[in-house]
Amino acid sequence: QLVESGGGLVHSGGSLTLSCAASGFRLDYYSIVWVRQAPGKERKGISCISRNDEYTYYEDSVKGRFTISRDAAKNTVYLQMDSLKPEDTAVYYCATDLQPFRRCSLSVNQYDYWGQGTQVTVST
Repeated sequence: QLVESGGGLVHSGGSLTLSCAASGFRLDYYSIVWVRQAPGKERKGISCISRNDEYTYYEDSVKGRFTISRDAAKNTVYLQMDSLKPEDTAVYYCATDLQPFRRCSLSVNQYDYWGQGTQVTVST
């Protein structure tokens, strides 16, 4: 099970840190992706981290502003979001593929196990 938390309402330019906590399996064994879905749009992968933190990737629109990290002891993956913009408003999900030897990617089709999502709203 994956559970996201940390969403909320923030002003433009502000910061939020999202958490993705896992139960029932070790998060550091697998790739984790953060995906967001804005109203009326499809889900889009924005950042991912591979097994043992070997690789991290960012979608261009968040590169330099968002940072993905993992705390194996807490079995949690984080998404630090800085310099937030109104266009970052979306529901944010974390997901995993439970495939221990697959490098992460931003393709949402790679992932089968999803959290329930957390709302992030950035006001002007």
